[in-house]
Amino acid sequence: MKISRDEVIHVSNFARLDLDEDAISKFVHQIGTILAHVDSLKKVDTEGITATSHAIAQTNAFRDDVVVDHLDRDAGLSNAPEKDDGAFIVPRVIE
Repeated sequence: MKISRDEVIHVSNFARLDLDEDAISKFVHQIGTILAHVDSLKKVDTEGITATSHAIAQTNAFRDDVVVDHLDRDAGLSNAPEKDDGAFIVPRVIE
């Protein structure tokens, strides 16, 4: 499968990348090579092979839920650079 120069530019616009002509040519070649390899994988006989989502067996590493006391407000605000009336003071980010 080939990828065109226009497709690379189209995708780079989605990613908000400003690519010069050298970068576009490089990506056309590199992505084309990757897609050609993926196409070659279609030729592999996978009949009778069960699908897997991971190369190795995995189990969940979740911990048991344990009820603990929450951090009280004064302890939570103890290292705050600025605080007022039990709340963090942060710089304004909306103009």
